[in-house]
Amino acid sequence: MTVTLHVCITCRAGQSLPEGETTPGARLHAAILGIGVPEGVHVVPVECLSACNQGCSIALSAPGRWSYVYGRLSEASASDVAAGAAAYAAAPDGIVPWRQRPEIFRKQSLARIPPIAPTIAVAPEAAE
Repeated sequence: MTVTLHVCITCRAGQSLPEGETTPGARLHAAILGIGVPEGVHVVPVECLSACNQGCSIALSAPGRWSYVYGRLSEASASDVAAGAAAYAAAPDGIVPWRQRPEIFRKQSLARIPPIAPTIAVAPEAAE
């Protein structure tokens, strides 16, 4: 199953940037693509993950799995992000054992979101 790695490309990481300068979030996105995306991971640039006070941020998600948001990242984090995304892709429920997570995924998690429960169809009551 393919998992999605969202990368906030508008993140300024708390910096005031001159007009036209590439944002730290866009540099993180480019660095992840530059090192190669792990098998089973689809990288999607997004305009905002609403973690603006937390530096560059990413989110990992897939249907039926726990989702995670990580922050305080930079382009130097790209290989750890790729390793963490690969581990997430290999975990059937999205929960990677603690010791198998890159250190940034252990210490820089901003949120863990439970999977959406499948809708249970309720049979209409039998007519009397």
